[in-house]
Amino acid sequence: MRPFLFDYAFMMKQAKGSLAALLVGLCAIMLATRNGDSPMAFKKSPATKNDPPICTFSLVAYDPEHQEWGVAVASKFLAVGSVVPWAKAGVGAIATQSHANTTYGPKGLELLSEGKSADEVIKQLTIDDMSKDVRQVGIIDAKGNAATFTGAKCMVWAGGKTGKHYACQGNILAGETVVDDMAKAFEESSGPLAWRLISALEAAEKAGGDKRGKQSAAILVVREKGGYSGFNDRMIDFRVDDHETPVQELARILALRLKRP
Repeated sequence: MRPFLFDYAFMMKQAKGSLAALLVGLCAIMLATRNGDSPMAFKKSPATKNDPPICTFSLVAYDPEHQEWGVAVASKFLAVGSVVPWAKAGVGAIATQSHANTTYGPKGLELLSEGKSADEVIKQLTIDDMSKDVRQVGIIDAKGNAATFTGAKCMVWAGGKTGKHYACQGNILAGETVVDDMAKAFEESSGPLAWRLISALEAAEKAGGDKRGKQSAAILVVREKGGYSGFNDRMIDFRVDDHETPVQELARILALRLKRP
């Protein structure tokens, strides 16, 4: 594209008179279109960039007894925890993935803090997103209401499921069983929210998980003043960025902090 722009600018500079400039411009555009280029090619959607899709499985959930909100995620993607999980105590939790729109995290939490429900936030986040067809997001709000969204062009298998106080979702999965087993494991588990989230990841992985393989996993659980010395809400915030068995490694790290039931 750069040679085309240079030649076009050069020809325009050399053209004499407005009519000549117009003819030169039209010829240049026709030539570019014939070669498969277009002036519109400069306006790329975020979904057409070179960043790989975050093909993964995740769960957002709420523990009403301890007033905790959490996100757990695993993927064949380097450092998935740096992109997918977002949460704030008293507000909610969000997982943004596929061709992830990372603005869904902070914007979604802001909308949740205004009292909007999980469903309302997903509608507001996606309504003006021109690439929503390749997005996937799960949200749990302050009251534990859950919602999940999978764009029509997310790579198969892709989909989500909601239940009491949770939403799970995934894309490029081994099949629908991955999400079903993840949901079932969360529903049937007990104990701290963090371990219930890990149990869900383990079940999803056992069902086939990300069909491309394994690489990273992360868990984030927030509670008011749950962080170090009570200065913030990040009670559990662990990541495994690159590992042969990331979910198992994440469980090992969590056990160093919180005994497994």
